[in-house]
Parts: sequence; C-alpha cells; structure tokens
Amino acid sequence: MLFFLQLETRRITLAGITRHPTAEWMVQMSRNAVDEETGHLGGQRHLLHDRETKFCPAYRNVLRSAGVRPVVLPPQSPNLNAFAERWVRSIKQECLSKLILFGEASLRRALTEYIAHFHLERNHQGKQNRLLFPTRTPSRSGVRTRLRCDERLGGLLKYYRGEAA
Repeated sequence: MLFFLQLETRRITLAGITRHPTAEWMVQMSRNAVDEETGHLGGQRHLLHDRETKFCPAYRNVLRSAGVRPVVLPPQSPNLNAFAERWVRSIKQECLSKLILFGEASLRRALTEYIAHFHLERNHQGKQNRLLFPTRTPSRSGVRTRLRCDERLGGLLKYYRGEAA
C-alpha cells in the first residue's frame, strides 16, 4: 500500500495497492500523484519518504519534474516521519488486525472505509480532539440531543454523534 499524508491537514490519500510493488509501479504512482488535474500532490513543495528501495531514482525524478522535492529521511529515524508512522499504527490496531482479508478488493474496501472514518468521524488529539473534516456543525449547548451511533465495516468502526431531538 502506498499512501500520502498531508502534514498540515492530516489528509490521507491512498495512492495504490499492489502485492508486488516494482519500480515501474512506483513511477506510475508518482505520475498519478503529480498529475495536474487529479494529482493529490498539486501545490506541495516537499515529499518526505523513508529509505525503502522502492522509492527509486525514477520515482524521485518524476516528482522533481513536477516541482515536488523528494526528501529522503535518514536511516532509523521514525520520529522524523511520526505522523505517517502513527497512521500506520492506527490503521493496523483499529482495523486491519481485526479483519480477515480475502484479496486486494477486501483490503481496498477496508482501507477506504478506515480513511473515511479517519477523516470524518475520528477525533484527533493533535488537533485539539476535533474531527479533521467535520460534515456537520456541532450542536449548540442547551439544546436537547439524542445520541446516534454510526458504524463502518460491520460495526468495527463506530462513531457517536448528537442529533437534534
């Protein structure tokens, strides 16, 4: 799985899933990421990544040609990529370790549902315990509300919200 995380907003973008990532696949993912119309790296100046050999010179050259500077992190420095490391830990603990996945389609569905949950329904301590991209305005205090539970992935991911009574 290849994903991009925008540090300021914490928005996660799933770039692609493959069982065997080759250099050609990585180059195609970088082309998709910097595409002028649909690329999610538009307007970004830097891209941090670890020292994984899949981030080949051709991958970095595609990024550079679009004005994105790839920054290779030093060896054994997980704290320099803490937000991505934390997201991987969260998705493993809260979702993937509790599922039995059958192929790429079920992995893609689980990742897509978790990313939606992460963006819309999960509180983030680093953002003052708020939702990253709320879809509803918070209810006013003093107004009676009922508590409603929304679920994803068959109840694995739950979100409780107030609803006007």
